[in-house]
Amino acid sequence: MTSLRLLVAESETAEERERRRASVGRSSGETYLDTLRAIVPGAECDLVRPAEEGARAPDRAALAGYDAVFLTGSPLHVYEDTPEVRRQLAFMRDVFASGTPSFGSCAGLQVATAAAGGTVRENRRGHEAAFARRITATAAGRDHPLLAGRPGAWDAPAVHTDEVERLPEDATLLAGNGVSAVQAAEIRHAGGIFWGVQYHPELPLDELAGALRRQAESLIEQELARDKAAVDDYAAQIEALHREPGRRDLAWRLGLDPQVTDPARRQTELRNFIEHLVRPTRQARGRA
Repeated sequence: MTSLRLLVAESETAEERERRRASVGRSSGETYLDTLRAIVPGAECDLVRPAEEGARAPDRAALAGYDAVFLTGSPLHVYEDTPEVRRQLAFMRDVFASGTPSFGSCAGLQVATAAAGGTVRENRRGHEAAFARRITATAAGRDHPLLAGRPGAWDAPAVHTDEVERLPEDATLLAGNGVSAVQAAEIRHAGGIFWGVQYHPELPLDELAGALRRQAESLIEQELARDKAAVDDYAAQIEALHREPGRRDLAWRLGLDPQVTDPARRQTELRNFIEHLVRPTRQARGRA
């Protein structure tokens, strides 16, 4: 059997990409590649940046040659009419039309929502930073393969300021929490299927800590932290847990359980997407 062909679409600006690399050593797309290669050893993984001016994004025919497309998080706000956003939405519409299964984290869910006719807005309940707490499945979500293996309520790495306001017509709400009503969803549009989450199953905890440090001023403005020292202290605890995931004292202090501290459980939605949608679709298409 030939290896899976996976495409990661990164929508960070060049400036944000370099800030992230300076902070944690990788762009969002590069992190996704590392995570996917660990989950699917031997997969052929490519990276594109469709939001960038002059970037050569695959057309629909080329997209159909992939087994899955993954959309990363992004600092872009899809409700802003900018060239970058227009290019990103056009790419996502091509992904839907290609019929290739797609998955998105955080802004990836928002891009898919907007491309299929839904709406996104600034989060009315403020920023969700570090962890999305007490995510719970809807009735539809409890039986959906995207969330297979998740308990009745779970936490997940999350850093976002925007949220899905209204899902597209042919979409299914799968999970939510007290901060964002849409934490997981399935979207069917133009012959394609997208599974996505508002949180970050692809992120290792040290990169989550880096994201908090980069957004320290915003966290202080939101009154989530008193000062940068408080942000750094919290981030340092998360980094320490990354280095020693078995430290029960840190997990207790941060209020986390193995749904976050165990990498395989943290990546549940990515693994489910590959096993329950990508591989069956590949077989249905007759690819050996």
